[in-house]
Amino acid sequence: EHRRAAPKGEFRNAKHGGCLVSLAATYGGVRVLDLSTNIAGPFAAMVLGDLGADVVKVERPPLGDDTRALPPRWGDEATVFLAVNRSKRSLVLDIKTAEGRSALLRLVAGADVVIESFPPGLAEKLGLAFDDFRQAKPRVVVCSISAFGDGPIGAKLPGYDALVQAVSGLMSFTGHPDTPPVRLAPSVLDMSTGMWAAMGIMAALARKLAGSDAQHIKPSLIDSAFTLMGHQTLAYLATGELPQKLGSGAPSAVPYRVYEASDGSFMLATASDPQFTRLCKALCIDELANDSRFLDMQSRLAARDELDGLLSKHFKRESVATWLERLGDAGLSVGPLNDIRQALVMPVVAERKLFVQPEAMGWPGGMPLLRLPITPEGEGIGLPPPKLGQHSAEVLREAGFDEATITTLTRNQPAVTEPQSGSGKTG
Repeated sequence: EHRRAAPKGEFRNAKHGGCLVSLAATYGGVRVLDLSTNIAGPFAAMVLGDLGADVVKVERPPLGDDTRALPPRWGDEATVFLAVNRSKRSLVLDIKTAEGRSALLRLVAGADVVIESFPPGLAEKLGLAFDDFRQAKPRVVVCSISAFGDGPIGAKLPGYDALVQAVSGLMSFTGHPDTPPVRLAPSVLDMSTGMWAAMGIMAALARKLAGSDAQHIKPSLIDSAFTLMGHQTLAYLATGELPQKLGSGAPSAVPYRVYEASDGSFMLATASDPQFTRLCKALCIDELANDSRFLDMQSRLAARDELDGLLSKHFKRESVATWLERLGDAGLSVGPLNDIRQALVMPVVAERKLFVQPEAMGWPGGMPLLRLPITPEGEGIGLPPPKLGQHSAEVLREAGFDEATITTLTRNQPAVTEPQSGSGKTG
């Protein structure tokens, strides 16, 4: 098998010198082939890469991953591509040709994990389905990401994040009453499916250590949608009542929404009767807490519009800063409604060290990237997002291909600067 040296120890030996290895070396020694495109699959592969795996992103000529072409851009790179493709090397391979498919299966023989998101039917047509990968590597872990699964119905339904948000019902209760449905702006189904994919692969690798044969993980966007809508789905099954659009509000708590102050907006979340009592006291309207219309949460939910109207009149009398101080002092959950520019300069963002600077990745002129929520200070980010085909020759040489074959396989690739020696993940 051909793979990069494991950083600080190997996955197959979770302890190094009697101590657990760093989080960033968790999957050291594991080779991942990322054949996926767009967001879900690449994000799953990036998670594994940040945790120590050697990830090779296999891209098609001449343009590579679809997200490389999307605006906005940082220099000549698409920001959506940069967001989910660090900690990888890029290999351009035309898998629609017989020689390309043969080369890929040879790479699979030296890999532990394959991630793919082929359109329905394409894997079988190309001879790159689970059985083909399993024949090349009997104990391989294959993760096939789709919109609706691979069943007789789902396999016929390609789709993107927004489409699955619509058909799953997620859009139907997102937005404000009497307005058209709203798409959740972040690609929540792509990102959450990528997380489920990464967790499924991690579980499969653990089973592999215990002796399991080849495994096929099949996360889908539709499954992720219903998981995210878990309590709304169960509420409907329990009551027969459809969830409603409530804007920034919540179906099970009032007051719990964005309110307007004299100079801006803020979010207030009160989720219990004692919190409501403290709110009334902070507003100097103690009598409201004893009003029969608002005595408990069930009563307040029934009188949502009436209560919101009363509170809105009070909140418009003072500034956001005044309410943040007064309600915060009362022990209530309250915060300003920020845009991203305002959120990025919050002290807590600096305290959390959410960004990894390009210099730390050996990426002069690059842009800061968000670390994984579980990796302290971005530990494990060993490679910046790769240029298209940047590591093609390097990866093929490691796999034992001769120079003539490498020349043939890379003949239609974009011109890139050969990476410096040692550019792979080194811990």
